[in-house]
Amino acid sequence: MYIIFTILLFVFQSHFVYFPSREIVATPTDIGLHYEAVFFETKDRVKISGWFIPAERSRGVILFCHGNAGNISHRLNKIQIYNRIGLSTFIFDYRGYGESAGKPSEQGTYFDAEAAWDYLVSQRQISPEKIIIYGESLGGAVGAWLAQDRRAKALIMESTFTSIKDLGAHLYPYLPVRLLSRFSYNALDYLRKVHCPVLIIHSPEDEIVPNSQGRQLFEATNQSKDFLEIRGSHNEGFLQSAEVYEKGLDAFISKL
Repeated sequence: MYIIFTILLFVFQSHFVYFPSREIVATPTDIGLHYEAVFFETKDRVKISGWFIPAERSRGVILFCHGNAGNISHRLNKIQIYNRIGLSTFIFDYRGYGESAGKPSEQGTYFDAEAAWDYLVSQRQISPEKIIIYGESLGGAVGAWLAQDRRAKALIMESTFTSIKDLGAHLYPYLPVRLLSRFSYNALDYLRKVHCPVLIIHSPEDEIVPNSQGRQLFEATNQSKDFLEIRGSHNEGFLQSAEVYEKGLDAFISKL
């Protein structure tokens, strides 16, 4: 049984990493926010779907790299928080998620984030110094990759692991995950090359990504940095710590 499970993990490991949903269950209109649905293309010619949600008297634009499950329609609570503190949001779906074409892959998620950045800068004429790259969980690794070579206003990483291999070894300690993994998402390595201010958000109660990995990311950051400790679970901590979460974000943005 052990050998069979190990083989299955190796062959079907993308199914352990990506949990996409195609159905758009709601839009920003459902929470009273105006938005623009947009499509743009990656450099390998994959059509990507996104929403641009403007904020009144915008203090900046959040480039939202979401986690590995669902799609953009499952992030309305966070979009509402950003809008409330004066941040416009550009959120996109990775290939294979929502209305985006293609099939998810590690390189593909990087291409998707890169194309989203290029859309903001080239088509919407938004200055890089006004763009805050935000990533939740797996999206934090994507965001850190994107921030390495770009003059962003800041990088925010929430509930993010140090690498897929580190997380896999934590979740499956009885398997040779580091040898089997075809995925990297080495957020720790990417973060060392980031040159903008960084905010790390993590909960000691996170049941998926250990808080120690969030602390490792904080320690690896070479730039101006802050750590926002929230309480609650991996997916619901921002709601379970609503006041602390929103005030912490607002304070970080104000400092910028």
